[in-house]
Amino acid sequence: MSNVFGAVWAYLILFGIAIVPGFMNAFQMSSLLMDRRPVLRETNEPLPGISVLVAAYNEEANIAQTIESIARQAYAGALQVIVINDGSSDGTAAELDRLDYPWLEVVHLPKNMGKARALNEGLKRVRHTLTVTVDGDSYLYRNALQNLTRRYVNDPPNTRAVAGAVLVRNSRANLVTRIQEWDYFHGIAATKRIQSLYQGTLVAQGAFSVYDTDVLRQVGGWPHSVGEDIVLTWAILKAGYRVGFAENACLFTNAPTTLRQFIRQRQRWSRGLMEAFKEHWQLLFKPRMTTVFIWWNLLFPYMDVVYTFAFVPGMVLALFGIYWIAGPMTLLVLPMAIVINGIMFRIQSGMFTEQGLKVRRNWLGFIYYSLFYGLILQPACVVGYVQEFITRSKRWGTK
Repeated sequence: MSNVFGAVWAYLILFGIAIVPGFMNAFQMSSLLMDRRPVLRETNEPLPGISVLVAAYNEEANIAQTIESIARQAYAGALQVIVINDGSSDGTAAELDRLDYPWLEVVHLPKNMGKARALNEGLKRVRHTLTVTVDGDSYLYRNALQNLTRRYVNDPPNTRAVAGAVLVRNSRANLVTRIQEWDYFHGIAATKRIQSLYQGTLVAQGAFSVYDTDVLRQVGGWPHSVGEDIVLTWAILKAGYRVGFAENACLFTNAPTTLRQFIRQRQRWSRGLMEAFKEHWQLLFKPRMTTVFIWWNLLFPYMDVVYTFAFVPGMVLALFGIYWIAGPMTLLVLPMAIVINGIMFRIQSGMFTEQGLKVRRNWLGFIYYSLFYGLILQPACVVGYVQEFITRSKRWGTK
C-alpha cells in the first residue's frame, strides 16, 4: 500500500480497515464474555406508575395492535397511555377513536409536526414519575413493560433512563427484513449490553425506552432533530446520569421493507450521531467510563469512509488479482467473525429461552448479514454524515 498510495494514506487505510476494527472486535468479544446481567431483586411492592407515549404517523395498519399489546401487559402499577396522532393522512385517527380503554388518551394534532414535537406534546400530559416511549408500529412482548421498569428500579441510583430490547417483527417479509433481523438480534443488542456493562448505554431508542419524567423536562424533552433519541440520551448523560439496558424487555417493531427505506433509516441514524456530537461534544472530555464509547463513536465516520472508499474498491480489485488493499489474507478475518457471532448468538438465544421465545431459522439472512451487510450499511452512513452538514431538513422516519 505504501508503494501505491504513499505511507500516510497506507497507514490511514490500514488502521481504518484492520487495526481499529480489530481492537473493537476483541474488546467486544471479551466484554460479552465478562458480562453478567445484574439479578433483579424480587419485591412485593407495586411498581412505579408509568406514562406510555406513542407517537403515530400514518400507522392505520398497526396502531390498534400496538395498543392491544400494551393492554395485555398486566403491568403491576398505575398506567397511563397517551397516543399522539401526528397529523396522519390515513385512517390512523379513526382506528384510535374506536379504541376504548380507561387508561388511553388520544391527542390528534392538526398537522404533521415531527416525532420530537409529537412526543413533547404528550409529555405535557404525563402524570407519572416514569415515561415510556413506544413506536406506533410495534408489538410489546409479554412482561415487556414490567421487565423494563424493574430494570430501571434495580439499576444504580443515578440511572435516569433504560433502553429496552428492540427486535424485528416483520422478518418474514423479504430478504431486506431477514438481514435486519440479525442486526437487531446480534449487533445492536450486543452493543447495548457492552455499553451498559461500562455504566452508560449511549442510545435509549425512541422505539422502546423508559425515562425519568422530571429529567426529561429538565433537559427540555426531545429536541427537534433527525436523531432525537440519541441527542436526548446524550443530554441525560451530560447531566451526569446513567442510562441502562433491559435485555429481557422485548419489543418487536417493523423494520424497513425496501432497500431504499433501509438506507434512509441508517442515513438518519448517522445524522443523529453527528447531531449528538454537535450538541454535546463536551461528553468527549467527561471523566467517566462511558467516555470511551463516545470516542469510539467518533471513530465510526473515519472507519466508514475508509471502508467505503478503500476497502470496497480493494475487494473489487482483488477479484481481478490486484492485491493493493485486500487479498487472500483478508479471508483470515472470517474465523474471528464466526467466533464473535457465535458468542452473540449464545447470549441472545439464552435470553430468548428465558422469555419463552424461539430463535427463528434464518440462515439466508445470516449469510447476507455476515458477508454483504457492510457493503450497503457503511456507504449509507457516509452519505448520512455528509447530509447533516449540507442539508437542514429534519424529516421523521422512512415513510
